[in-house]
Amino acid sequence: MSAPSSSSPVVRFAPSPTGRIHIGNVRTAVLNWLFARREGGTLILRFDDTDTERARAEFAEAITTDLTWLGLTWDRIARQSERTELYDRAAETLKRDGRLYPCYETPEEIERRRRLQRARGLPPIYDRASLKLTDAEREAMEREGRVPHWRFRLNNSGDDPAGQPESTPIAWDDLIRGHQTVDLGALSDPVMIRADGSYLYTFTSVVDDADMGVTHIIRGEDHVTNTGVQLQLFEALGADAPQFAHHSLLVGAEGQALSKRLGDLAIAALRDEGLEPQAVTSHAALVGTSDAIEPVMNPDDLAARFAFEKISRSPARFDQRELAQLNARLLQALDFESVQERLTDLGIAGGAPFWRAVRGNIGVLRDAQAWWTVVSQPLTPDIEDAAFCTRAAELLPDGPVTDETWGEWTRIIKAETGAKGKALFMPLRKALTAQTRGPELQPLLPFMGRERIVGRLSGETV
Repeated sequence: MSAPSSSSPVVRFAPSPTGRIHIGNVRTAVLNWLFARREGGTLILRFDDTDTERARAEFAEAITTDLTWLGLTWDRIARQSERTELYDRAAETLKRDGRLYPCYETPEEIERRRRLQRARGLPPIYDRASLKLTDAEREAMEREGRVPHWRFRLNNSGDDPAGQPESTPIAWDDLIRGHQTVDLGALSDPVMIRADGSYLYTFTSVVDDADMGVTHIIRGEDHVTNTGVQLQLFEALGADAPQFAHHSLLVGAEGQALSKRLGDLAIAALRDEGLEPQAVTSHAALVGTSDAIEPVMNPDDLAARFAFEKISRSPARFDQRELAQLNARLLQALDFESVQERLTDLGIAGGAPFWRAVRGNIGVLRDAQAWWTVVSQPLTPDIEDAAFCTRAAELLPDGPVTDETWGEWTRIIKAETGAKGKALFMPLRKALTAQTRGPELQPLLPFMGRERIVGRLSGETV
């Protein structure tokens, strides 16, 4: 990726390394990557690894491997676990300004209050009771052994800071969703620091975005509500807020929510299935947009198609069958040089002629191996009409089997037997390949050779 100018955009992809990334995560990563590539900007890969119980170094390594396999590139890597001092300084600033305040309620006490509020027909949001505590009451709480968690006080139109928030809309112009409004009065003051001193995602994310100069945040629409809180956090930190672009989430082919158990949709699983990385990135980039979903090999060509206005607000439908078809279309367009080394690794020695013969009939590259076995290894033929096959063997033209053999041979068989169409071709296909469909036989015959062709037509396993 080219070095950005001082005015070029800065974006980030910030996965939590608590598991493998799946197709939904990758859509966000690809959109950020393409935007940065199109604009000559900076992409930061930032690991949200402050959850010490669930975050694992091996997951971060696996995510990096998956993104690299997809062909994504970034300008720098950051790990939130290495940035605690920055968060500490920001927290002290907000505490000093009265925007972070200590709360001593236990989870059980908070839940009891919520149930009471619901019973009274009130929204179950935090009532800011801790803001009403005196210094003496706080000291008494701490002598009891209570350790505070810290909440961020949302602005609410200048009301008494200890009072119940009133309706307080905060608005922004979303690059995908248009004008958006969130009512902060309907939200609890969010917890930013747990009682154990660890920071929550919303806090560390905003502090990092401000420190790193992030100019655009491209992420899923499930974060829309977070944006209202984060806009106030940026303001409280004295930082300019980035522009936001919230894309729709992926749903299944029939519009159903994707299963929470996304093991089969993990990028590692798609790679193990044999899918091409360009097919996955093309699908992730184009699904849910006004562009047709088609394989795009060149990243710059794919980046040139990126535009916020093309991204639909409607749910993007992910269909594994569509991805499989996209992968097959991509393979059909690949030249031999781009797959030569991989074919050699699969033990396929047919060169460019064999690749051209089979690439239109495979779903993943390793399917070519099965067809190489068909033409080069012993196979038990499927003899549909023994007499017809015996006569066909007798009519095989003399001399080496070449690309011209098939046309000449079938003309002779047709003239001698009267067979045509399916009655001519199907018995030959089943005898020579033991399959009812597959690549054209004309280019496959030279790889079989005369002895194998005649043997299979005679019912031999050759």
